[in-house]
Amino acid sequence: MTTIELPPELEAGAAARWRELIETLADARRRYPDAALASSLAAEDMVLTHAIFDAGLDLEVFTLDTGRLHAETLGVLDAIRQRYRREVTIYRPDAAAVDAHVAAHGAYAFYESVELRKACCQIRKVEPLKRALAGRGAWITGQRRAQSATRGELAREEQDATFGLYKFNPLADWSEAEVWTVIRALGIPYNPLHDQGYPSIGCEPCTRALRPGEDLRAGRWWWESSDSKECGLHAGNRVIAIAPVGDAGRP
Repeated sequence: MTTIELPPELEAGAAARWRELIETLADARRRYPDAALASSLAAEDMVLTHAIFDAGLDLEVFTLDTGRLHAETLGVLDAIRQRYRREVTIYRPDAAAVDAHVAAHGAYAFYESVELRKACCQIRKVEPLKRALAGRGAWITGQRRAQSATRGELAREEQDATFGLYKFNPLADWSEAEVWTVIRALGIPYNPLHDQGYPSIGCEPCTRALRPGEDLRAGRWWWESSDSKECGLHAGNRVIAIAPVGDAGRP
């Protein structure tokens, strides 16, 4: 059984959430020994990464390098190595498939239609994720309900019909403020783009900073309507309406 040592830097409310998080991750490991965290290297995933490494949980952490990530995002990998002395497994798209798609449609075809954008995501994200999840019984994500209309009814645990395995979303009911309270208190490394108006960060050409009153994922594929803004990694998410976050997020 995992012994949970609560960080003294956390106040009572945050400490309770932290205990619950460690218990959830430890339970995922007990039930699915091959479970792994799929990290986008975003703030939520860094909270989960810290929890896994700090608690000594035997859970793999992997990420998808699409070939079009911001330099700041790739820099998070260096920060993880320096802080935790651990490696994040990196999965990349098939180079031949990327080259064929670019040759047929151009390097920026994703701006032309949702179909071409999703085709790009399929090659650069979904196919590598399938390889990362092959043979596993479960995976773990940093999704939260408050992030967008496609995540408003997110369950903490669910059967993932898209990839045919179990899925844990331990931060589903966390607020953005709770995420950042833990990051600040524990000194967890994070992507510096978060300090520049990017709460949600994907590929560089497909991500912009937020405008006042927009929801947290409005900067992703901003030229599309909100009900299409998933890349295929979480295709089972149901679209509902949620209110903009405004200034109620980060401390």
